[in-house]
Formats: sequence, C-alpha cells, structure tokens
Amino acid sequence: MNSIKICPLSSGSSGNCILLFIGEVKVLVDCGITGKAAECELARAGVNPKELSAIIVTHEHIDHISGVGIMCRRYRLPIYATLGTWKAMINCIGKIDPLLIRYIASEVPFQINGAQFHPFSTSHDAAESIGLVFSDGEKYGAIATDLGTVTKHIFDLLLKCSIIMIEANHDEAMLLSGPYPRHLKERILSDCGHLSNKLCGALCAKLVREGALRKIMLGHLSSDNNTPHLAYETVKNSIDNALCCNAGDITLFVADRYSMKEEIGD
Repeated sequence: MNSIKICPLSSGSSGNCILLFIGEVKVLVDCGITGKAAECELARAGVNPKELSAIIVTHEHIDHISGVGIMCRRYRLPIYATLGTWKAMINCIGKIDPLLIRYIASEVPFQINGAQFHPFSTSHDAAESIGLVFSDGEKYGAIATDLGTVTKHIFDLLLKCSIIMIEANHDEAMLLSGPYPRHLKERILSDCGHLSNKLCGALCAKLVREGALRKIMLGHLSSDNNTPHLAYETVKNSIDNALCCNAGDITLFVADRYSMKEEIGD
C-alpha cells in the first residue's frame, strides 16, 4: 500500500484542488472548485469528506480558494495558511470559526495528525505563497505549482522527493503568439508568474538525474497557451535527453483540468 500519494481532483486556471494521502492522513491542498464539485471528485477518489483532516492553502488566488470556506464550514476542517494568505483571502472565503484557523510560516515544518509538512516560499504574484514538501517520515513528495522560478533552495528541498506535482503552465511559443495582452504575457513569463513546459522539463530532468524523483504529475496547464500532449512530450523529451535514453522507469502523467483521473504514489 502506498504510504504517500498525490491525487489531483482539479488542476488549472479554472480551479485547483489536490488530495494528499500521507499514511492514514488525508488532506486537501487548496480548494478552488465548488463544494459540490469537491465532494464529487472526492467520491471518485473513494474518500468521504469527513475523513479529511484539514485544508492547506498555498495562496489566495480565487482558483485556489473558491471552495475553501464552504468545505471548512460543512465538514469542520481546519484551514492552514500563512499569515499573508489569511489576510488576503479572509474576505473571500466567508466566516470561519476561529477554532479552525491555523497559521503556518514558510520554512517552519508542521504536522497534521503525524503527517509532516515543510512549506517553502514560492515566487508568485500573491501575498505569501507557498509550495509543500510532505512526508510520512520515510518517503517524501511535493506540491510545486504557481512557482514563477525555482531557487536553489527549492531545488534542494525537492531532491529527496520521489513523487511530485509540478506545474507545466504554458508553451512559450503559444503564449507569445496568442491573444493575451502584453502585460499578461509579461506577468506569466516573469519570475512571479508560472513555469513553462521547457522550464518544467529542465527541472524534472535534473531532479530525476540527481535526486529521488521517479513519479511526476504535471499540473496547472493553461487552457489557452498549452495542451496536455505538448506539456507531456516536452517534459518527457527533457528527461529522456538528460538520461541519454528512454526513461522507462519514470512515471509521467498530466493532471486533468476538471476531474480526478490519475494519481501517483510511493
């Protein structure tokens, strides 16, 4: 039985919600979909919402928090977020029982019912955004979306992770030739924006070559500036080239935009 598992329930600009299994602990990372949709996708994953231990919020953008308040109130789920994220999202998620508010800080590890989490700062245009390394005490995984850029510190944290969900947000050529206004293109391409397929591929290749990474879930794909096939092929080719062969022992999936279809575990 897998001791850690990443199960994306929804992934993309229309809404992000990730279910993590860490031993017997189940948590949501973000809930940018409706409560009804979250319940439906949890059922698809074989999980009753009452089994959840918490919701961890990475940042306050609406595609990550639209269903957070609903799920919190409906199932009495504690919400874990940085102070900056709390300040930025509190007026968007509705009234929250103070007993369910949990403050976390970047680089300060915390636990939820024995599951271990290490939040790290991400370069994104949000108040105090984070990514997460999580562990059951033996195996490590990570959620690394809305990155903008990857620092040496983030890379070093990801080296020990055998499974990872990482963003492959856009194809640069599609973005540059597409209909977005110039300021939005510049924002996406900036260090406070999103990782391209190419940058994601380079990072994954390096992690596979130098670290423990063996299972990869690509997420947060743009509906206008990317395709699942293009993201998959770009990252796969980067890994194959880095290993000078076909990476047959590497599992690579693309998260579905609207529903739970694939999962990775270790």
